[in-house]
Amino acid sequence: MGYIILGFVTGLSLIFAIGAQNIFVIEQGLKKEFVFLVCLICSFSDFILIFLGIFIFHYFQDFFNPFIELILNLLLIAFLLYFIWSKINIQINKINLNLKKNQSSLSIVIFRTLSFTYINPHVYSDTVFFLGNFSKNFTFNQKLFFGTGASISSLVFFFFLGYMSKYLSNYLKTEKIWKIINLLIIIFMFFIVFYVLMNVINFFKSY
Repeated sequence: MGYIILGFVTGLSLIFAIGAQNIFVIEQGLKKEFVFLVCLICSFSDFILIFLGIFIFHYFQDFFNPFIELILNLLLIAFLLYFIWSKINIQINKINLNLKKNQSSLSIVIFRTLSFTYINPHVYSDTVFFLGNFSKNFTFNQKLFFGTGASISSLVFFFFLGYMSKYLSNYLKTEKIWKIINLLIIIFMFFIVFYVLMNVINFFKSY
């Protein structure tokens, strides 16, 4: 039981930081757009990556070399810039608050959710490498309990984030408020692009 709690607290402390994936989940909640599916994909992806890190950390760490991280960072920058551009287009046009008639397609939402998850190097650094390294000296049962706790924290966090945002959206019914929310998303995403870009620049400086 102690290792489940340890895994839960450790996982929650890692996932709580503001990142592109979390912002995307919040936005889907505010838009009431495939909230359950988005939260489920994020949670299940974390479950896979957490246990991947915990049980095959020593085998997987050699694969994730700095060049793979560089490629993922460049892909993430490209995807984030595309996402920001789509938000800017919305920002300069009138926002239609009849969201149900203007939902993104299921395939687009799934693609975006998977992109925010699997081309983000920081997702791997948190789930695979930090948790994998942290638990490398645990016994098999301890690893199992630790991974379960970390996975539960991810499940709780994403569904809380998504459905709390969905609940708050009931009070956000004016175009002005949605413009402000959209602008904040754009600003946050730009900060994330800058952070990832600095990682890319540091990579080239080190070689």
